[in-house]
Amino acid sequence: MIETAAVTPALLLTIMFFIASVLYASVGHAGASAYLAAMALAGMQPAVMKPTALVLNILVAAIATVKFYRAGAFSWRHFWPFACTSVPFAFIGGRIMPAGHVYKMIVGVVLIYSAYRIFVATFAVRPSPVKALPHLLAIAAGSVIGFVSGLTGVGGGIFLSPLLLLMNWAETRQASGIAAAFILVNSISGFIGSMSKAGALPGPIPVWAVAVMAGGWIGAEYGSRSLNNMTIRRLLSVLLVIAGLKLILV
Repeated sequence: MIETAAVTPALLLTIMFFIASVLYASVGHAGASAYLAAMALAGMQPAVMKPTALVLNILVAAIATVKFYRAGAFSWRHFWPFACTSVPFAFIGGRIMPAGHVYKMIVGVVLIYSAYRIFVATFAVRPSPVKALPHLLAIAAGSVIGFVSGLTGVGGGIFLSPLLLLMNWAETRQASGIAAAFILVNSISGFIGSMSKAGALPGPIPVWAVAVMAGGWIGAEYGSRSLNNMTIRRLLSVLLVIAGLKLILV
């Protein structure tokens, strides 16, 4: 099902989606939390927000996965324990569409958490030595992250990356590569689940797709080989907090 959108909001969202895809792809993420934030500020309905964020996520995550894989920043050994349970649970979460106010509350909390993680990451110190990944714990964590990802319309990287880094299970660039692939498979699963429940996609989705693919390519190319702009990421975290509070309080 396709819904129409006003030209001006659609154009503004195109610009915001492009910027978000550049910033997020630079750290192996696909930008769903920022897309949700932008759509929340634009007043879009939850039934449209979730599938839209997921389809844009798929495009950007696919590009980021290829870029980070080619840069040698990926580990199948770290990826599969999380993904084997996250994929089916993302599908289950995708099929659930909470009442509008409940969905906004959940997404609002996710956005604020995302902002916190992004902001804290800008002050990261030199990491400790990488530890062995406990597979059983990773499998359990994957199921929880997958379900929340499908339920809210995010790919799960915003939860997986901090977990990998805080537990010292992967170094920074490798964590980004793992997160990119993780987001890709979860977003596909969550999108299929959401569309099976009569989800809706807005009319400008083709234009937005081109915008995020271009931004994703630029961001992933930069992030897979270079450092990130900490100041811009801090400003992005402020935007996410504003959008999160708007969803929770309004």
